Amino acid sequence: MTLPDSSPAAASTTFAELQIPAPVMRAIADVGYESPTAIQAATIPALMAGSDVVGLAQTGTGKTAAFAIPILSKIDVTNKATQALVLAPTRELALQVAEAFSRYGAHLPQINVLPIYGGASYTVQLAGLRRGAQVVVGTPGRVIDHLERGTLDLSHVDYLVLDEADEMLTMGFAEEVDRILSETPEFKQVALFSATMPPAIRKITTKYLHDPLEVTTKSKTTTAENISQRYIQVAGPRKMDALTRVLEVEPFEAMIVFVRTKQATEEVAEKLRARGFSAAAINGDIAQAQRERTIAALKDGRIDILVATDVAARGLDVERISHVLNYDIPHDTESYVHRIGRTGRAGRSGNALLFVSPRERHMLKAIEKATRQTLTEVELPSVEDVNAQRVAKFADSITDTLGGSGLELFRRLVEDYEREHDVPMADIAAALALQSRDGEAFLLSPEPPPQRRERNERNAERRDRPDKSRPTKDFATYRIAVGKRHKVGPGAIVGAIANEGGLHRSDFGHISIGPDFSLVELPEKLHPTTLKKLERTRISGILIDLRPERSAGKSSENARRGPGSGGGKPRRKHAE
Repeated sequence: MTLPDSSPAAASTTFAELQIPAPVMRAIADVGYESPTAIQAATIPALMAGSDVVGLAQTGTGKTAAFAIPILSKIDVTNKATQALVLAPTRELALQVAEAFSRYGAHLPQINVLPIYGGASYTVQLAGLRRGAQVVVGTPGRVIDHLERGTLDLSHVDYLVLDEADEMLTMGFAEEVDRILSETPEFKQVALFSATMPPAIRKITTKYLHDPLEVTTKSKTTTAENISQRYIQVAGPRKMDALTRVLEVEPFEAMIVFVRTKQATEEVAEKLRARGFSAAAINGDIAQAQRERTIAALKDGRIDILVATDVAARGLDVERISHVLNYDIPHDTESYVHRIGRTGRAGRSGNALLFVSPRERHMLKAIEKATRQTLTEVELPSVEDVNAQRVAKFADSITDTLGGSGLELFRRLVEDYEREHDVPMADIAAALALQSRDGEAFLLSPEPPPQRRERNERNAERRDRPDKSRPTKDFATYRIAVGKRHKVGPGAIVGAIANEGGLHRSDFGHISIGPDFSLVELPEKLHPTTLKKLERTRISGILIDLRPERSAGKSSENARRGPGSGGGKPRRKHAE
């Protein structure tokens, strides 16, 4: 079955028609979903009916909801055993999937969702497993580790999901995936999602899936050419400050600010009003009469900023909306297209801005791919930009007031004060301006020197950027206790060490695999925390026992050549 993302089948279906239990339906409404995407409309009924599913879909098509919603609809919340296992290639995706399960299961009070991945505390994960987690979302390496420890029991698994299966195989997790699948019961429901269908994926589907329904989605999502699309990279805690700066510097007539939850609409609108902006919130809990009054106020200019959820803004057509700002990035590309479609109406030009945190860059790429447009990165307005705009607006307000009526009375009062107190007119004007501020600072203070936490955030962001933007590293050679005898490849080594140690792929240099050990080039000065995390890392169930290769000098060519090298410098094999 091949469906475009915007197929009539999806458009004519509602979640209410998919036999989803009331608690899960409430959560779907809370996150602002109205109609399922194509892959959701095709796979949810099949999974609800007990069929295995193979979904060929890109990130951003709503595939997480496609498997999370039916699993949560069928799971036994009174049973604390692990009933659902989701395998994801990276810790970032594992976290995102776990967060999605928590959102869709928000009204299932006894549901426990536990992410297990490398680089996180074992203590927290062990405690979560002891308490009982009906849904476990994990990376292959850490799942294997818990199986080896006997802390994860998969004997009661009824639902198994392989998310981004092709990426898992690319990272060298084929053996781990096979091992994990072999530990699960023979009779279970399996869903496999992949962007492509290479032979290795086809082999898994043949071996472990029973007569699966295959669904392929082809994105036909496009956005209007008259809408300028830009994004700003900003961490979550700084979003409100970033929004305030944008509103002060960006010329706009009216704006919709999109957030994910009903509660966020009220919180963001209240904070904007406290900063002097005319803002109001609309969400699914607001009565229709109040909604109509709010939209009327937006149309006639009594308010300029509307803070809304996806569902609350559906069908909204206000000509003066010049900007749409995605305060929270949407969960799927269709929602993004619907959001920015609120501007650029009737042939007018429109502007769309998107806030993106470092963890959300994968969703940005999905949006660009689905819309076939590249979003332009812009810098957050600086303190100097904001202050210059405030000064200009102050001057404009003086000009506007000078052109108005009613100045005579106040001119006489000021002139009288000038004569009686012998104070220059400029000082009086400055005092009146200060009085109007009511103690509030007029200009923003210079930003303080970055704290260590902020430096760490920026370093994390740099790790997520393409390798060409990263400086060349000084590598040292480390020995690990797995080799050809254990049937490991470079991909498995990179995948395990990167996930467990929190490293980027560009942190790997030459990898040389020997008979029963391997030499891996890693940054010369690994942080003690990273080394601690790697102490318990396993590949194919074997403790890697990572340690510096004593026989290799830090700058020695031999360290780069690996064992058995000749005199010539070999071609470097990077883990890309």
